[in-house]
Amino acid sequence: MINLHDCWNSIGVQGDGSCPELARAVHCRNCPVYSGAAAALLDREIDDEYLTRWAGHYRATKQDTTLGTDSVVIFRIGPEWLALPARVFEEVCALRPIHSLPHRRNGHVLGVVNVRGALLVCVSLHSLLAIDRAPDTKHAHRHLVHERLLVTSRDGERLAFPVDEIHGIHRCHPEQLGAVPATIAKSTATYTRAILPWQERSVGLLDDQFVFYSLNKSIA
Repeated sequence: MINLHDCWNSIGVQGDGSCPELARAVHCRNCPVYSGAAAALLDREIDDEYLTRWAGHYRATKQDTTLGTDSVVIFRIGPEWLALPARVFEEVCALRPIHSLPHRRNGHVLGVVNVRGALLVCVSLHSLLAIDRAPDTKHAHRHLVHERLLVTSRDGERLAFPVDEIHGIHRCHPEQLGAVPATIAKSTATYTRAILPWQERSVGLLDDQFVFYSLNKSIA
C-alpha cells in the first residue's frame, strides 16, 4: 500500500481551493505534487493479489467472437418497433417542419423537408406499413421520448421519414432472426423479412430493397 499526499482532495480543486499554489498552477494537474503522486502510483511494486487476479484473467477460456453480424438501426413508429440496415442511414435529425407539395394526395409522401440546406422528400412509413395510429400509452409513462427525422440514402436516392422514437444501432446475427408470424398485420408483413428479438420485444426487420422501391414508386 502506497501512502499518497492527496492534498488536491483537501485544499486543491477537489477540496476547498485554499492551496496557495493554485494561484500559479490554476489546476492541481499542473502542480508537481500531483504529477509526483501519479509517478509514484505507476512505479509502485506489483503485489501478489494483482498478479494472481490478472494471471487468472489470461488463463480463462476465451469466448469465441461471433462473426458475420449485421448492423441495424432500431426505431419505433406508433406501437411497432422496426429496424432497417444501418448502411441505408445518413443521419438522425431533430424533427423539423415538413412542407406539403401541391397537387399531391399520396398518403406515403408527406412533403419536403430542409436538411442542411437540401430539400429532401419526406415519406411516411406509418402510411406505407399501415400502422395503427392509436395513442401509444405503453411508452408514454416509461420515459420522455423524442420524435426524430431519419435521413436515408439507397442507390443514390435520399429520403427522410419521421419516427416516434429511435433506439440506435444494434448488431445481430442471422441466426437470431425468426420467421414473420402469420398474426402480423398483412401490410407490415409484406415489407418485413424477419423478426429480431430485442429487449423482450419483437422487432420487425424490414426489407430495405422492397421498402425503398415502394416509396420511390409512390414519389414518381
